Amino acid sequence: MNIENYSIDELNRLATDIREKILDTVSKNGGHLSSTLGATDLIIAMHKVFDVKKDPFIFDVSHQAYAHKLLTDRWESFDTLRQFGGVCGYTKPSESEYDYYVSGHSSTSISLAVGAAKAIALKGEDRIPVAFIGDGSMSAGMVYEALNELGDRKYPVIIILNDNEMSIAKPIGAISKLLSQSMASPFYQKFKAKVEKIVDMMPEGTSYMAKRVEESFKLITPGILFEEMGIEYIGPVDGHNIESLIETMKVAKSLKKPVIIHAQTTKGKGYEIAEGSKEHWHGVGAFDLKTGDAFKKSSSKSATAIFSETILEMATEDETIVGVTAAMPTGTGMSAVMEKFPERFWDVAIAEQHAVTSMGPLAKEGFKPFCTIYSTFLQRGFDQVIHDIALMDLGVTFALDRAGIVGEDGETHQGAFDISFLRGIPNMTLLAPYNEKSMKAAMYFAKEFTHPCALRYPRGAFIAEDGAVPAYELGKSHLLQEGEEILFIGYGNGVGRAKEVAKLLDKEVAILDLRFVKPLDEAMLSILSRKYKQWFVFSDSAKMGGVGSAILEFLSQEKILDVVLTSFEYDDAFITHGNTTLVEESLGLLPEQLAKKIL
Repeated sequence: MNIENYSIDELNRLATDIREKILDTVSKNGGHLSSTLGATDLIIAMHKVFDVKKDPFIFDVSHQAYAHKLLTDRWESFDTLRQFGGVCGYTKPSESEYDYYVSGHSSTSISLAVGAAKAIALKGEDRIPVAFIGDGSMSAGMVYEALNELGDRKYPVIIILNDNEMSIAKPIGAISKLLSQSMASPFYQKFKAKVEKIVDMMPEGTSYMAKRVEESFKLITPGILFEEMGIEYIGPVDGHNIESLIETMKVAKSLKKPVIIHAQTTKGKGYEIAEGSKEHWHGVGAFDLKTGDAFKKSSSKSATAIFSETILEMATEDETIVGVTAAMPTGTGMSAVMEKFPERFWDVAIAEQHAVTSMGPLAKEGFKPFCTIYSTFLQRGFDQVIHDIALMDLGVTFALDRAGIVGEDGETHQGAFDISFLRGIPNMTLLAPYNEKSMKAAMYFAKEFTHPCALRYPRGAFIAEDGAVPAYELGKSHLLQEGEEILFIGYGNGVGRAKEVAKLLDKEVAILDLRFVKPLDEAMLSILSRKYKQWFVFSDSAKMGGVGSAILEFLSQEKILDVVLTSFEYDDAFITHGNTTLVEESLGLLPEQLAKKIL
């Protein structure tokens, strides 16, 4: 959609149309709502001032980029948002040439913009990267690594800081407000540039007072942090005044240097029910537009809810239990325990590396930390797991929520790799429950375990129904049932899948709840190898380096050559977005498909 010649009135009407389209689609399909509604006016101004055909538009996380998608030839297909085979909920270059980069994890945009600026400079082209980042993403250290280089190199980069919840630096009184508004004007920028030249030209003695005056102005404006890093700061500006935003972006573009535009917006703008709300309206399922009520509520208890209940129970019983999450207190089920024990459970914002490392000294000092992070987000703290936890052999438990296929969020969020990247770390123990009672048993085992361990569990409910389980013992599996010649080995939620497939076969199969993939129950596997010669592995994880790999390594080591092993883990490819059942069907992982393969 070419909006270059749109008037301000037309742009404002377009903003209303876009919000209506987003609300209509998200209320049916689910998706990210409050952040993308709040970002609509900013994105329209971006498309008005910059040229999306040549300027890299780089959205941090990109869950707020729905307006961008609607402005770039996806209006008609937008109804398929987050559906299998439809429009992705995040930017995706394979979907559109106007999506510059894949995004789904936070705090990468400024680094990407610096890289793009370097390439543009080397090619001698007239293009300018535009990075769009939220205030929450500014809590990650990677942002400041990128800002540090950008301030030194001075590449022309525009950073739009969408401040929609917690102001990075609130205006201080009327003077600050006046100065901040003035800073968005062409006059101020020209005046400032002239003053800087004059100050630099003045003799050392006489320039002292001028420099002090300039510094004093900075101290009463919100931009001192960025200015001191060598980056021009404009703001705070009204993120919903399209006319003002266009003027501000034109000024920033004309400066030919790194500029941060600090725009203050309202989450959920245009949908009164969601306006100003925090976490509830960030990501939603299908809901009634008139009331805001969710259409569908699962009757089954989720693994996250079981974790939440159990960690609260444990923390009430034992004062040494502590925990951390990285900006996901509700998503990880940590909200209740944080509310009851705020001095022992922390949200450190989007800072997985810090979350992991900070738990090490607590374990060293005699506490029992639970580091509760989505599987996909622990990837960001991999070195810290090795260097700051495992190397010291510290008793930190990593509770990995959203392990396996997570559905509509797609490639960047699927929890496929945690087994593969954690299994090779010395001192690390890996375990997985498969129903409510085994989840509680696994957590109580972890509570008493004095070495690093990671337990994984799925988004939503476990496949298997609840039932009695024995207590967890290090490296011990549990044979759920005997069979004829076939052995099903389930790990975590894979046990439930194995049970479902077994019901579809016309023969009795043995089912083993592996429980631990590191260390393996080698004694049990040796015994089972004498009776069962066909083994099938069920685990919601990547095949390469996964559960099947671990078992094959054991069979090779023990020279057990007459066992044929087939793994139903994920093949070596990123997994697309969409309804979980449809995604699993495309991978051939539905029980009916697996039973057919086995037969």
